[in-house]
Amino acid sequence: MDKYKKLISNTMLFGISTFSSKVLVFLLLPLYTRLLSNGDYGVVDLIVQTSNLLIPIVTIGITNGIIRFGLDKSLNKKDIFSTGLLVFFCGFVLFLLLAPLLAKVKYISSHTVLIYCFVFTSSMRLLSAQFVKAKQRTRLYAIDGVLSTATTILFTVLFLVAFKWGIDGYVFAIILSDFLSVVFLFLTAKLYKDISFPISDKSISQAMLHYSIPMIPTTIFWWITNVSDRYIVAYMLGKEANGLYAISYKIPTVIILVSTIFMDAWQISAITENKSGDREKFFTNVFKSFSSIIFISASGLILFCKLITRVLVSTSFYPSWKYVPFLVMSTTFCCFVTFIGSIYIVEKKSGLTLATTVAGAVSNVILNFLLIPRFGVNGAGFATFISYSLVFLIRTFNTKQFIKIKWNSVKLSVNTAILLAQSVLMIFEVPHWMFYVSALFLGMFLLNIKDILVSAKKLLFR
Repeated sequence: MDKYKKLISNTMLFGISTFSSKVLVFLLLPLYTRLLSNGDYGVVDLIVQTSNLLIPIVTIGITNGIIRFGLDKSLNKKDIFSTGLLVFFCGFVLFLLLAPLLAKVKYISSHTVLIYCFVFTSSMRLLSAQFVKAKQRTRLYAIDGVLSTATTILFTVLFLVAFKWGIDGYVFAIILSDFLSVVFLFLTAKLYKDISFPISDKSISQAMLHYSIPMIPTTIFWWITNVSDRYIVAYMLGKEANGLYAISYKIPTVIILVSTIFMDAWQISAITENKSGDREKFFTNVFKSFSSIIFISASGLILFCKLITRVLVSTSFYPSWKYVPFLVMSTTFCCFVTFIGSIYIVEKKSGLTLATTVAGAVSNVILNFLLIPRFGVNGAGFATFISYSLVFLIRTFNTKQFIKIKWNSVKLSVNTAILLAQSVLMIFEVPHWMFYVSALFLGMFLLNIKDILVSAKKLLFR
């Protein structure tokens, strides 16, 4: 199959899975904001984000190795999956010893059992799903995403509405859904047949660990860039302010939706097409279309963020719209950083992934402490945007030694300036802001639509 066709085919299949799970965020947002107070939602967010931080540590980053090595047709798939499971179970046993330390963390100390269950089931689902994707069973991966979304909705309504379990019900719905997903994947993909001990080729396990271990601090620092601002907001401004900030993060998930659908498919194409002679042209063409779609989506989201917030959340959470524009900008550059990071994955340069991520995390923390006291919650959003922009610039120059993507720096700068202008006009509600922000969106659309149409025409021609 032509590599462009393969990319779009996989994008459509992963889109089915990812779209359903991201739409879940919007479907349940009105429910969350009506049944949970600002403070309760702030605690829920800290529980989930803490668990997501612990997952790569407990799994020792082995899920990154499963997808990277699993796509290598020359390697034994049983050794890859068995290595993943063995590493995870060893990591989880060590994690159990940290229970006394976890119980001392403010806001989440009374929910440690839930966190352990969350980490276990989510890690198992991630391991299983990544291996299914590495085997390129994209249809099954998509089906699992849809079923997981359906069960999460079912359990959330049951636990929050019927049983009124509050914070515990929110988290337990995710745990139970992940558990059923693991059972589904093991039975339908017959993953139990890919478990074999002892591992026949120890060199595969060593190579996977050598690649994956640097991804642990990478993921931690990536988490710091993404989530540390919520802890700092909670510490400086209170859990109610963090509740509003956490809700505002939900709106930019539309950008994450678009990006994740594409990146799941792109990761496979980037690795499997690594040896092709025109890979630099391939990367350049794909980024042109990808960045154009992301910029247009971001501009439209900023334009309608007040309306979206009004429709999706309760009155008490409505002020969260003011924090959306800068978070949309930060999410935009997060998508670009992830795209460039695929070059490091192709080249197996996990050390460089770590180094660039550290730069972003350190700058994010410093900027948070400088900007939040002066500008409040919006200072956190702008700090995250600056941090992602810094990582994007570093990776742009650093990856030239591997793949020379042809960047249109003028267009990137103009697009970014449009988003910044929209954000400032929205946040300060400048007189006639609706007219100006709409005009800027139109400019963004006209500036980027050509690359999208050209790519679509090439694809249809093929």
